[in-house]
Formats: sequence, C-alpha cells, structure tokens
Amino acid sequence: MTATVSTPAGPDTEPGTGSGSFTPTKRTISRAEGWRRRGPLLPALVFSIVVTQIPFLFTLYYSTQSWNLVRPGSRKFNGLGNYADVFRDSQFREVAFNTVVMIAGTVIISVFLGLLLALLLDRKFFGRGIVRTLLITPFLITPVAGALIWKTTMFDPVFGLINFVLSPFGVGQVDWVSRFPLASVMTDLVWQWTPFMMLLILAGLQSMPKDIAEAARVDGAGPVKLFRELTLPHLRRFIELGTVLGAVYLVNTFDAVYMMTSGGPGVASSNLPYYIYQRAFLGFDVGQAAAMGVITVIATIIVSAVALRLIFKSFSGNEEAA
Repeated sequence: MTATVSTPAGPDTEPGTGSGSFTPTKRTISRAEGWRRRGPLLPALVFSIVVTQIPFLFTLYYSTQSWNLVRPGSRKFNGLGNYADVFRDSQFREVAFNTVVMIAGTVIISVFLGLLLALLLDRKFFGRGIVRTLLITPFLITPVAGALIWKTTMFDPVFGLINFVLSPFGVGQVDWVSRFPLASVMTDLVWQWTPFMMLLILAGLQSMPKDIAEAARVDGAGPVKLFRELTLPHLRRFIELGTVLGAVYLVNTFDAVYMMTSGGPGVASSNLPYYIYQRAFLGFDVGQAAAMGVITVIATIIVSAVALRLIFKSFSGNEEAA
C-alpha cells in the first residue's frame, strides 16, 4: 500500500514546459517507509502506555471494589457505590473547593507577577543577565526544598524572616502556617511558578515585531495605550498557554501541602492529591481513594480539553489574520 503526496515544483517550472508557475508532483511513500519513520517513536509510546494507561485501568477496577486494607476479606464488588459515597462526602467537596482556590489564586497571581517581571526584563539595563538568572532560580529548586524554605526560614514564628521584616510595624511572632495554612501554601507555589510564567511571557514579548510598536509610537501612542492595544493582545495566547500548563501541573500538587501543613488544620489546606493520599494510605480505603482519583482525572481532562481547544482556536485565528 502506498500513499501519494503532492509537492510543488520549483518557481521556474511551467506546466508541461519546465518553467513558469507551480506544478504539483507526486511522491509515493510505502507502508514500510511509513513504519520506518514512526518506528523510533514506538518505544516512547509503549512506555507511556505502560506507566500511565495500565495503572489507570487498575484504578478504574479498584474504584468499583469495596476494599479496606485493615479489614481482611472485605474486598467485594461495589459497582458505583464508591462514587456515590465520594459525592456525599462533605470533606471531599471542601477539599475540591480548596483545590480550585489554590489553582486559580496561584495561576492568577503568578501570571500577573510574571507579566510585570517580563516587562522589566524586556528592557535593556546593566546586569540584566544576572537579574534574569536570579529570577529563574526559584523554578529550579525542588518543590520539597522550596516548601521547607518557606516553612522554616520565612514563616517560622520565632526565627522567620517575614516576622523580622514586619516587626517594626508592630507585627509580633505570628505563626503564619497555622493561622493562614492555605495562603502559606499558595505563597510557596506562587514563588515557584512566577519564573515559569515570566519566561513564557518574556518569550512572547521578544517575538513581538518591533516595527509595529515603533510605528505606533510615531503615531503618538503612549506607553499605556501601546500596552493595551498591541502588547497585551499579542501576549494573550502566551498567557493562556501558561495558565493551562500551570493549572494542569498544580492539580497534582502534593509536596508543598505535605511538607508545610499536612493538609491541616482539619482539611483547611488540603487539596485533592493529598486527600486521596490520606484516604488510601492513612485510612486504607482503596476503593474510595481510587474513585476520587478517577473523578479528579476526568475533571482535569475535561477542563484541559476545553482550555486547549480555546488556545488552539486563538493560535489558528492569529495565523489566519496574519
């Protein structure tokens, strides 16, 4: 079996004469050649299926089982009972709300700060390379180390730098992690994700045609109008892409919650991954934990699919306008 691909001839080729306009020529690709091209990708595909899809199938199976590890012989088929129990769980609803707040707050603040820093780094000044490297550093630190830094160095009620800086303003020994657990975790996540947003938006700024901005300045456009009418529309797709990537990754946040607050007090700072971990490895309820995992995955897929569809429409719309 072969496939035919039409390719344009050179600009000096005429139909039937060898010079002039474009002439489509046919190039055949055999099935063996097609598989030879796809062959190098097969190990990655097999690896992805083994480490992602097979465990997910097992999770689907366990979600239909009533199985508690501390009760031997309790494993039995439960159908959709686990899913019904999950939706009746008030703590699960509270944790889901915490997850949405954590993701939305972290992404919005990170994008805003990343935009400000990208606008700063887009200008030429002495030491810009050093400043850029320092601003990228938080994204290169492992999440566990970053969480420990904020918990012990920044938020410590006795030796923390936050209390030391705020002490001249009358702030005493405030235990920030205990009083504001969700905000403390979000602060660590914002600190880690702002450099990523900054790099993405900075790439968008540097891809912006300079002649258009110069023409707008010649026509009398001020900095605010130039940013609102030209810069921000150009950066829209980069901001949307950073928002989707950040949200998809932040859904899986576990280390910051575990290291800083352990989900407490109660479930005030717990998110879905940590709550699933608690239900599976502390409550030993494998069936309900698997059901929660399936619900989280399905919700993430739906949100990501809608967001990516909007982004692709934005990219295709910009290409057609160009």
